Formats: sequence, structure tokens, C-alpha cells
Amino acid sequence: MTALSITNLQKTYASGFQALKGVDLNVAKGDFFGLLGPNGAGKSTTIGIITDLITKSEGNVEIFGIDIDQDFAQAKKLIGVVPQEYNFAIFEKVLDIVTQQAGYYGIPRDEALANAERYLRQLGLWEKRNSPARELSGGMKRRLMIARGLIHEPELLILDEPTAGVDVELRRGMWDFLLKLNSQGKTIILTTHYLEEAELLCNTIAIIRDGTIIENTDKKTLLKKLDHETFVFEISPKYIADSDIPPLPGTSFTSVDETTLEVTKSKEQSMNSIFDHLTACNIAVESMRNKSNRLEELFMELMEK
Repeated sequence: MTALSITNLQKTYASGFQALKGVDLNVAKGDFFGLLGPNGAGKSTTIGIITDLITKSEGNVEIFGIDIDQDFAQAKKLIGVVPQEYNFAIFEKVLDIVTQQAGYYGIPRDEALANAERYLRQLGLWEKRNSPARELSGGMKRRLMIARGLIHEPELLILDEPTAGVDVELRRGMWDFLLKLNSQGKTIILTTHYLEEAELLCNTIAIIRDGTIIENTDKKTLLKKLDHETFVFEISPKYIADSDIPPLPGTSFTSVDETTLEVTKSKEQSMNSIFDHLTACNIAVESMRNKSNRLEELFMELMEK
């Protein structure tokens, strides 16, 4: 079943700027879907149209088969949204912010309280339930936004940069929560500028640029399009100059310091060939890691193209 279907979505603003130029997207039920792109690419416009905050110029949007032009009230019940900016009353208590949101969907008070307790506990906010939102840290406010977005038990959760400004520990906790949520059948759409986050969480990734989808496929297939990868090797002996390593087709070697070597390889070149080449040069590899995550390297390649 399709959770979200977008066909020929276009948006032209009064100024004449065309933000979306015929976007087509399908998100399967239960998928963890990443919508990536640089600032101004059309991500927020797309989400705004899905959630009825922006009026589309042309095209069709369906939520679990419900056309938003025909019955948005019903479609809206199936969507939970976590926007980029905090948009709750900071002087209200945490529990009130979450339960009041449930009221907009006609959820009885007892059910709202039960849902609120479950999600606030899972997100580590239950002890803060009676605190005004202004007393929360930035990371806690982000988690409060997620709890509020889930209070009516939507089938589709849309997260617009949910971990922006969140420290590493809290971010990893949110990742674990979202992965568990997805494993339980929740369909999730994520926009983020942290590409390691998208690579870890998402099963399917679409990349939008200048209002046009330039990639839309499963993560494994997408990463196979990476032309090259750069690795950081910790080596011994302690010092080696670039010139001491004979050329190897499809590979470049750059000395960073006396124990660190950067190796950039084409996708055709095998790691075993590189290890054999360095061994022949009497260079031992003590450890290795990616210089940057694969999705980030591919994203930069696509933007350059």
C-alpha cells in the first residue's frame, strides 16, 4: 500500500518563482523515507503542500489513497508533523501542550493522557511533564515536538530536520526512538541536512534540487552510484611521502601526517588491491575509516554535476 503519492506537483509563487517543477514521489506504507536537498531545493514547499500550509499550483497528492483536494480533513488525521521551528506556547506545561494537540483531533481526554504519558516516557520527558516548555533544553523541545506530532497516533509521521541543534547523545537517542517507531509499522518521512543521519535511518532516499527530483531509489542502489570514496588509513612505519608509493590505477594517496594516509579510490578499485599494493611498499595499515559518510560524498557529487 502507498502511504503518500505525489504526481506532477508544481508550485509557482506570485513573484514568478517556480519552487516545484513537476515532482513525482511515492512512499510505501511502513517505509523510512528521506527527502534530501540543499536549502531552497523545494523540500519545505513539498511538505507545506502535503500538510495544507501551502497551496499547490498543479498536481495531485494522496495520503493513503485519500486525495487531499477531496477530503483533507480525513487525510490530516493520518498525518503527524514535526516542523523545523518550535511552534508551541513556551509558558504552557509540557503535558498540556501534548494533550491539547489531541483535542484538535477529537481524541477523548483519557485517551490523550494515556498517549501523552507513553510518548513522554519513551522520549525521556515524563519527569518534565509539569514544567513550562520554556524551561526545557533545545533537545528536549525537539522531543516535545515529536511527542506532540504523535499524540493522535498518525499513520504517517513527517519530520522536518528534527535533530537540528541537538547534541550527539540526544540525537542518537532520538534515532533509536525513530527506528523503533518505524519497526512497529509507522511510515516516516525525514528531511535533514545531517546526511549521516539519513544514511543510518532511511531505507529509501529522494534527492531534490531546484524543484526537481534528481534521484529516487532505495539506499543500497543509490550508494552504488558513488564514483569514489575516500578513506583515512592509520599506518606504520611512522612517515611516508606520497612519492614513496608507486601509482595504482583508480587510486590516489595523500599523506596527512606521519601516521595518516588518505586514500581515494574509484568504485571499480577493490580494497584488497589497495592493501596488497601498500603491503608491497612495506606499509602496514593499522586501522581505517571513511573520511566522510558515503551518502555525503554522493550528495556532493550530485550537486557538482
